[in-house]
Amino acid sequence: MSISTSDEWADVEKALERAFTAANKLYAERGFGKPYGFGKRPALITIDLANAWTLPGNPYTCDQKAMNTKIIPGVQTLQKMARGKGFPIVHVTTAFDNTNPEDPNRDTGLTKTPVHCLKYRPENSLWKIDDRIAPIDGERLIIKKCASGFQGTDLANYLTSIDVDTVLVAGVTASCCVRATLYDAKAHGFRPVAIKECIGDRIPAAVQYNLFDIGAKIGDVRTVNDCQEYLNSL
Repeated sequence: MSISTSDEWADVEKALERAFTAANKLYAERGFGKPYGFGKRPALITIDLANAWTLPGNPYTCDQKAMNTKIIPGVQTLQKMARGKGFPIVHVTTAFDNTNPEDPNRDTGLTKTPVHCLKYRPENSLWKIDDRIAPIDGERLIIKKCASGFQGTDLANYLTSIDVDTVLVAGVTASCCVRATLYDAKAHGFRPVAIKECIGDRIPAAVQYNLFDIGAKIGDVRTVNDCQEYLNSL
């Protein structure tokens, strides 16, 4: 089926909502979806909120309506709170030194997506964090080459060394890098929290499905308001 209009996407999302209602009942009956809860020391982690994903016209561009009305404003709100209370903020992006698919020394692995736009060069702005939520002095910027923010990076060691027990995760995409990061966060012993309004994808329905599945099996899905109340309580 070809889906090309907003009305058709709305029909898909409504169908998913009906399916999720039934699935939630099934999962609840079998003991899935139990909350992990917030811990005592959080870190706010953004995944791939770099220009290649947040701005229009790029191979990786995500849903711009959600990006500009929900994701970026939500991250800005939580960044302001986290900075005001001294909680760590980590910005994770993706970049590659060698994107030549014929070179055995390439650092792109087996990926087949159009990575040429993510070359790690000072003059290339696409791998850089969106200016609206860019790092300030003292905040960590981590460059990854795989889906998860943990795979092949020092993110787990860094968070452990500063006594973080809870990760509040925002970013893109729900179906890949965000999901993989939340999964690895749990595997490393951190309480994984997906910030509902601050997670996007290229296809809106992909966000809806993956947040449902994350909440059932991987971590907690909490709103920006929930996270604000949590930060205020600490």
